[in-house]
Amino acid sequence: MADKPTLTTTSGSAVPSNQTSRTAGARGPLLVEDHQLFEKLAHQNRERIPERVVHAKGWGLQGRFTVTNDITRYTRAGLFSEVGKETEVLSRWSTVAGERGAADAERDVRGFSLKFYTEEGNWDMVGNNTPIFFVRDAYKFPDFIRTQKRHPMTNLRSPEAMFDFWAGQPESVHQVTILMSDRGIPRSPAHMNGYGSHTFSMWNADGERHWVKFHFLTQQGHEWLSDAKAAEIIGQTRESYQEELWHMVQDGNFPKWTMHIQVMPEAEAMEVPYNPFDLTKVWPHDDYPLIEVGELVMDTIPRNYFQMVENAAYNVNNVVPGIGFSPDKMLQARIFAYADAHRYRLGTHYEALPANAPKNAEVQHYHKDGSMRFFTNDFGNADAYYEPNRFGGPVADPSVEEPPMTIDADAVAARFEQEESEADYVQPRALYSDVLDEAERDRLHRNMAGGMAPVSDGVKERWLAVLGKVHPDYEAGVREALRTGNHGDPSLPVTDDTPLVAAE
Repeated sequence: MADKPTLTTTSGSAVPSNQTSRTAGARGPLLVEDHQLFEKLAHQNRERIPERVVHAKGWGLQGRFTVTNDITRYTRAGLFSEVGKETEVLSRWSTVAGERGAADAERDVRGFSLKFYTEEGNWDMVGNNTPIFFVRDAYKFPDFIRTQKRHPMTNLRSPEAMFDFWAGQPESVHQVTILMSDRGIPRSPAHMNGYGSHTFSMWNADGERHWVKFHFLTQQGHEWLSDAKAAEIIGQTRESYQEELWHMVQDGNFPKWTMHIQVMPEAEAMEVPYNPFDLTKVWPHDDYPLIEVGELVMDTIPRNYFQMVENAAYNVNNVVPGIGFSPDKMLQARIFAYADAHRYRLGTHYEALPANAPKNAEVQHYHKDGSMRFFTNDFGNADAYYEPNRFGGPVADPSVEEPPMTIDADAVAARFEQEESEADYVQPRALYSDVLDEAERDRLHRNMAGGMAPVSDGVKERWLAVLGKVHPDYEAGVREALRTGNHGDPSLPVTDDTPLVAAE
């Protein structure tokens, strides 16, 4: 026993026995003074925290990002300041709809989030494995998510609700087409791209602003699962992603991505033939080609999953000087919603937890008290607990002020308000007719029909009408698959390098 550490209580006192409860006699009852027994039981009752409302099932790794190309003409952000600069990163990938115990290989959009621990504070790139989303206005987001969760009466997933909502929001057809295509079930997080999805902004040392899109392109190659193959895998394990990531890292086959950006000069947002701040649209790569930025390598398994992955709190509002926001309505709403969700789930001071605390920047703020306070922040003077003060407390730094926006965001949106109904079909039409080949379109028809099979005839017809506006062959193909019951296709090739959007 001498070569083992001593078991203690949470207050540091040595524990004499961890095997047998104390009783008043041979047959009991238990003694209240056996405080360590009650401490263990009470702690177990509190080991679980609320799961995320969305993105509950997730997987994470630690690693690093290395700059490979100079983009200082676009941003003053320190993490991009020189070629070769490395920044520590914490990743989390996730499914959107499933609960924490859901199977990994379900057809769903995947979250793709990265926390960069920079010298200027944490930058969180909080995105998905698709460059777009189902809706463009945050008013619709809570309703959309409710259609992805369980029915209030049956407590089952409701395809009826999903397709009814999508049929009422034709802007969603672009994302639903990607979701129901071969790309709807990635083999693992290592075999999918990541996107910031929203339009963000960067500004350089001269105060010049550009609009940007973030892309993280997998170096492992794209690999996807058919519905049949996914069902086979789920029948064997619900943890296929966690297992794949674990073995990749253990074998030294570290997952890697190449980061790119698309860059649009600020004034051009007033000129392009689509709303560049609409989350349901992509930017054509012919107009705004990918610019390489660096390499992301995720090579370390966190020693404690709960501490570093379950407690990870990614906020789109975690930006650093040189990276900012845009008039994207969904992005603006997420700036509030994400931080608020973390306060509810993790507590008032969630950003002081190890996964979230800045590692390379000093934290100086006036947040006070509240539950689970992990810090003092008295700045060496107990009188400096408000601002402004004359006791040496921290003050704001005007030098990091974001430059003023030179475009009229309302005018940009107004250009498309009357056209959005038709504009919503242009890009999914290009994806369907110009990007997917005949075999891929056939699998899309079958996957879509399989998802629609339990849906009422009225909702089916409404959604088929939406597909018909994208392309008549799209509607006809899904209608035929519904008629014949020809759903799914086990012949999906293991590797598929088909571009995700027409722009790619």
